[in-house]
Amino acid sequence: MENFWDTRFKQKAYVYGTLPNAFFKEYLDKYKPKGNILLPAEGEGRNAVYAAKKGLNVYAFDTSIEGKNKAMKLAEQNNVIVNYEVGKFFNLKLLSWKFDIAALIYAHFSSDIISQYHKKVAELLKPKGLILIEGFSKNHVEFQKVNPNAGGPKSLDMLFSIETIKKDFPNFEILQLEEVEIELEEGEFHKGKAKVIRFIGRKN
Repeated sequence: MENFWDTRFKQKAYVYGTLPNAFFKEYLDKYKPKGNILLPAEGEGRNAVYAAKKGLNVYAFDTSIEGKNKAMKLAEQNNVIVNYEVGKFFNLKLLSWKFDIAALIYAHFSSDIISQYHKKVAELLKPKGLILIEGFSKNHVEFQKVNPNAGGPKSLDMLFSIETIKKDFPNFEILQLEEVEIELEEGEFHKGKAKVIRFIGRKN
């Protein structure tokens, strides 16, 4: 049975666009991190390709083979290499690697596994490794009611808050943690006003 994301990514168009997420791009441009980067739930590869163009060694994964196919096509068009696995997180080969940075950009997982995923991502980071998160906040549901194209899970348990981030990443120095209102322009499913949580943390 085809999963939700295969169905969404099967269309020819890049449903979230081919440009990197603005928060992610701004960080990479400003701080120029080096080494290995982990990108969970990477979808069609827009952030992976940008990271590779900035000289990072990219390791991405998703549950969607259609997402990977489009990511590989985008990487080829940009003459970069992206290591991309498809499957469940805890079964992936990339678990044997250590990372200098991890970025979870709209990586929303079901409530029964999200804390486990966050804990594992934290474990995969080297000491002083960095984590970046941008995801919809629990207050985003108000924007969804007004504009269905704003995107994001409909389940409150899958959305973020400052408190849930602190709880899931207790051993990180908080460099930035805030809830902000932004204007999304990322393809047809991330369009319009949104409430998001942004987090940058350094592993102790």
